[in-house]
Amino acid sequence: MKSKGDFPAMNEKEPDGLKPDGTPYRVLIVDDSMFVAKQLSQILTSAGFDVVATAGDGEAGVEKYKELHPRIDLVTMDITMPKLDGVSALEQIIAFDKNAAVIMISALGKNDLVKKSLIIGAKNYIVKPLDRQKVLERVLNSLGR
Repeated sequence: MKSKGDFPAMNEKEPDGLKPDGTPYRVLIVDDSMFVAKQLSQILTSAGFDVVATAGDGEAGVEKYKELHPRIDLVTMDITMPKLDGVSALEQIIAFDKNAAVIMISALGKNDLVKKSLIIGAKNYIVKPLDRQKVLERVLNSLGR
C-alpha cells in the first residue's frame, strides 16, 4: 500500500475554498434547478468551500441569507426562478446587507438581466453551462482573492 509520502507533489496546494485563517468560505446556492445546484455544490466542495445551504427560489434564498447572515461569505444566485426571480432576490439581499457577495448564474441571452444585476451590486456572473475553472475563477475573484 502506498502512502502520501510516495507522492510528494500530490495535493501540495491549499484548497482554493479556504480563507487565510484556514477555515472554508461558506456558500449559499440559490437555484431552482436541482441539477445546477448539485453541479455548483460539487465544484465548490471539491475546492474546499463549505456549501452551508441551498434554496430553490429567490424568496427562500433571501430568507436563508437573512437567517444565516453574517455566516455566509458568498451567494450564487440563478437569474430565472419561480416565486421571486434572482434579480429581485439580489435587490433584497443587497438592501439587507450592502456588502453581500453575490454571483449571478445566467443562461445565454440574458445579458440585460446580468447588466442590471451588476449595477444593483452583484460581484460577478457565470454563464451556463457551468465550467469548473470559470466557476472557481469568478468565485475567487468575487471574494477578493
